Amino acid sequence: MMIGAALNPINTSIIAVALTPIGIELGVPTSDIVWLVASLYLATAIGQPLVGRLVDIFGVKTLFLLGSGLVALAGVIGLLAPDIWWLVAARVVLGIGTCAGYPAAMHLIRSEAKRTGASSPAGVLTALSVTTQTIAVIGPTLGGLLIGGWGWRATFAVNLPLGLASLALGWIFMPARTGLEPAQSDRPRIDWPGIALFAVAMLALLVYLQNIAPGLLWLLGLAVIAGAAFVWWELRAGGEPFIDVRVLGGNLPLLLTYLRALLSMTISYTFVYGFTQWLEDGRALDPTTAGLVLLPVFATGIVVAVAVGRRPEVWWKLLVGAAAQIVVGALLLTMHDDSPIWFIVIAMLVLGIPQGLNSLAIQNSLYHQADPARIGSSAGLLRTFMYLGAIAASIVYGAVYGERATTAGLHVLGWFVIGLAAAVLLVTALDRSLRRIGAAAGAPLEPAEDPSAA
Repeated sequence: MMIGAALNPINTSIIAVALTPIGIELGVPTSDIVWLVASLYLATAIGQPLVGRLVDIFGVKTLFLLGSGLVALAGVIGLLAPDIWWLVAARVVLGIGTCAGYPAAMHLIRSEAKRTGASSPAGVLTALSVTTQTIAVIGPTLGGLLIGGWGWRATFAVNLPLGLASLALGWIFMPARTGLEPAQSDRPRIDWPGIALFAVAMLALLVYLQNIAPGLLWLLGLAVIAGAAFVWWELRAGGEPFIDVRVLGGNLPLLLTYLRALLSMTISYTFVYGFTQWLEDGRALDPTTAGLVLLPVFATGIVVAVAVGRRPEVWWKLLVGAAAQIVVGALLLTMHDDSPIWFIVIAMLVLGIPQGLNSLAIQNSLYHQADPARIGSSAGLLRTFMYLGAIAASIVYGAVYGERATTAGLHVLGWFVIGLAAAVLLVTALDRSLRRIGAAAGAPLEPAEDPSAA
């Protein structure tokens, strides 16, 4: 589960330090290079809830194995790609292939809790949190080391052994059935019209956000129309909707969890991409050194997640995480072109605190707030909101930096981080439902039968 769930966040961040070398070697402009980032976001933002729903219906093994095979295939395509558009194709295949890992893991954890009667699988959820979010920060470090040793193609080729390992482990250990999926005779029909409307709405929205311009406002209009049609259709889909918007709309705690994921990941990816660019341009570090500077975030995040992972409460974790993000935003305001490495490392150590706390608390919140029968699709939708945050971050730092990542632009990003973190702090402080998770005798509450009651 950990390897499968880590494939997506690793590949989301590993490309950060490879963009410049790819552009130089292939001789392509930045306007084309950006599609290496956008293509994976588009594929995963649309594919995560879809694959998650298929996991809920058909079980974990088949979807997990198919996804692992696609990851290995993407590694081969990237290794042999003759031009930028073959690399973009590899990223699309990679995005689709990595969609199965996290929903399958959440489905398995929920089914195992049902089988054993253990309502608080805190240790497993902590391990999954580390691999799904905290490990994303090691992407630039790993990418820098791979580029330094074997060139930028190694950042694609690494998916071949990872995909094959995931495929082998899934074949050996994944159960054919978990008990959460419906019996074959009771399987709901797949809501293809709902899936198509959701895909059109998300694709139009994400492409527009990646290329905001007056001439593309029609894409925004298409997203609104397709989104409204999607909601209309899902409300009339009976007991077989792709996303049960009626239940989702009545589950305010889960909606707030999605909002916190969006805001928190916007901050996180502002650092993964925006801060990394400043390290290379403003601070003039090479890709390998820039990646190593981010390593303390990964280390601190793991230490924090392991230290508090078995504590079931989520409310205080989110408050502390948001407060730490405000502190890191303030530290960005004091950085300059000649800031010493030790000072930057201290800032990264502080950033590791919310990286460990927020991902853990958001994941645990979803585990207890989502409908168990739809845990896979709910987990996939969580990833969609996370990648909306990643896209929002790319839009912001792209607009702030312009042609080059300057220190003045970094200071603007610092104020942006402070503002978003303050919003997370406020939304968390006012959400009383979070205090119920883990409040009863130190044990997390099971999801309410009526989500709106939470």
